[in-house]
Amino acid sequence: MNKMKILKGIWKWGKRLFLVLFVGQLIYIVLLKWVNPPITFTQIGSIVNGRGFHQQNRSAADISANARLAVIASEDQLFPDHNGFDWKSIQKAMEYNQKKPGRLRGASTISQQTAKNVFLWQGRSWLRKGLETYFTFMIEKIWGKKRILEVYLNVAETGNGIFGIEQASQSYFNKPAKDLTQYEAAAIAAVLPNPVKLNVKPMSPYVSSRARKIGQQMNFLKPDRDIQNLIR
Repeated sequence: MNKMKILKGIWKWGKRLFLVLFVGQLIYIVLLKWVNPPITFTQIGSIVNGRGFHQQNRSAADISANARLAVIASEDQLFPDHNGFDWKSIQKAMEYNQKKPGRLRGASTISQQTAKNVFLWQGRSWLRKGLETYFTFMIEKIWGKKRILEVYLNVAETGNGIFGIEQASQSYFNKPAKDLTQYEAAAIAAVLPNPVKLNVKPMSPYVSSRARKIGQQMNFLKPDRDIQNLIR
């Protein structure tokens, strides 16, 4: 009898804790529609690992259209059109990873990367992936594309211990992000796949080549009406 009471008590408190956590995270998501995240797990990890943490948040109005276009061209060219998930790319990545399990390929959209960077830790567990799916869905519904892109440009790691487009622009080119040229924005976007190992300065031949290709894609995407609605 006592054991049943204990189990019922645990169940009761568990439901209350779940409700508190659920309501709390929902309030946090809504709040971040207007307020920048104070710090993320990735940034905390950078501090713990000795890489440091340098960041300057900026509003979309203070970020060059070139920077917004560069990350779309580099990371997620279908960003204006999908609902947070690029299912074709996910399917291709799954097929590739099954054939070559030692060389994992990702297919994360800007929305997924933002959800992961803001709310979660780095890793590949099913739990983290499930939570990433949930938070991606929520920010697509609550924030909208322009806010997702703005937050991504503020929280993405753009160098070793460097976070956000403003800090990257100041560190690499000694200018604010609103003044970035097309090539400078493309160079920063070129290191996003692995910002700890890839560098804008000194720039490796690989990063230089990738920046040029991103610039070509920017020229291709720029006339698109949906892209223009996001970057202007």
